[in-house]
Amino acid sequence: MNIKNFLKISLGVAVLGATQMSCIHDDKWDAPEITCNNKFDAPTMTLAQFVALSPATGVYTIPAQDATHPAVIFDGYVISSDANGNFYKTLVFQDKPENPTVGLVVGLNKSLNYTDFPVGAHIRIKANGMVIGKSNDVVTLGVPDPDFAIGRIPESIIGRYIAGVCNGTGLDIAKIVPQELTLAQIKDPKYVNTLAIVKNVQFTKTEIGLPLMNKDASGAYVDTNRNLVDATGNTGILRTDGFFKPTSYIIPDKGGDITFVVSKYGTGTAPYQNIIRGVSDINFTKPRFAEGILGGSAIAYSGSFTENFESYPANTTSPYFNNFPKYLNYAYVGNRYWEVRSFSGNKYIQLTANGGAASTPYETYFMVPVDFTAANTLAFRTTVGFYNGAGLKVYTTTNYTPGTDLSTATLNEITSNFTFPTAPASGYGTLATAGTYSFPAGLTGNGFVVFKYTGNSSGITTTYQIDDITVN
Repeated sequence: MNIKNFLKISLGVAVLGATQMSCIHDDKWDAPEITCNNKFDAPTMTLAQFVALSPATGVYTIPAQDATHPAVIFDGYVISSDANGNFYKTLVFQDKPENPTVGLVVGLNKSLNYTDFPVGAHIRIKANGMVIGKSNDVVTLGVPDPDFAIGRIPESIIGRYIAGVCNGTGLDIAKIVPQELTLAQIKDPKYVNTLAIVKNVQFTKTEIGLPLMNKDASGAYVDTNRNLVDATGNTGILRTDGFFKPTSYIIPDKGGDITFVVSKYGTGTAPYQNIIRGVSDINFTKPRFAEGILGGSAIAYSGSFTENFESYPANTTSPYFNNFPKYLNYAYVGNRYWEVRSFSGNKYIQLTANGGAASTPYETYFMVPVDFTAANTLAFRTTVGFYNGAGLKVYTTTNYTPGTDLSTATLNEITSNFTFPTAPASGYGTLATAGTYSFPAGLTGNGFVVFKYTGNSSGITTTYQIDDITVN
């Protein structure tokens, strides 16, 4: 290269560098506008309409879009998150951010989906070519798969079916407001795959102090069910996956509110298994209530009455009737309650430990409110069936507060003032008066007459019946 050409090239580079520097230092340089566009066209149906396409059995394949089959497009809002290990390779979404009418789950063969679709993400699905089916009330969306009826979407083609909805500058993210439900309501298929909050619940007392998750023999965390209970005795299952990250959480001696995705698996005795996104969904900061109490919504203390149980429904299948508005039916240990039974046109309450799981103890109290200042006597009729040990005691108490743990109250036993009928060799005896007890003059104020049943499915299984509880 001759010197003349070299100087020309050097001069050109110098001029170009100067030009670039002047651009960089130009204070009037404008930032480019940020815009986004939706990948799919506007929805052609609602999520509810799409879910309605699911057959009662088997799967339905949405036809590919062509001249005779239009696009099948619908929107949803993400309610799940796999940030903490739950919701493995799945995405759960519902039709509205608040007061949803339906939810759906789709399998994605990809981890860390929360990075693309965080909670609240407004998503749009083009379902042509996908399959939808229902199993045990859970409607699931996926793709054809030779090994599964409904397969997960391979990571490489997720964008073919699912995309975020643009708000003009980025992904549209809505605030998800969980619908308030009870532990009884969540066992309704219409709430599956929706976000719920259940208030005033707690873990069962036998689980206080336990870790949220169990470990196997090798020390690895495993899928774990923990049990929730409300003040009226309704129960629910909280399910955590073995890969759930916040494994140090210890079940507190507290109650409160919990948020979770309502889910269901299988057809066993407890198929509803509700799933949290993280431990922040558990807001237990309130004092515990006394679990296992049914009834007590209309307690009135009286010094004169007779309860013959004839006003209660005559049920023919267990659990018969065990929620008494005027009384407390308190399963302090186990989950057996006093039930209304009927025989030969007469109704009474009955309780037994017979038929329970092996070596299962039961301790249940039937608590009758009494104005002891106005009351003079107590009488009732009773009998036993299939006797194999004494299991009934009677008490009075004046310092029990309904809804609290019974261990805080003082129980004064008065069992010895009554005579129970002779136990038959087999079968049931006949209801007969147990006698009349006069309340002592010093017993005043509002309180309860308490009938305590104690039994064990591998020990005392005697059946007790009580009728015509009379206070005068």
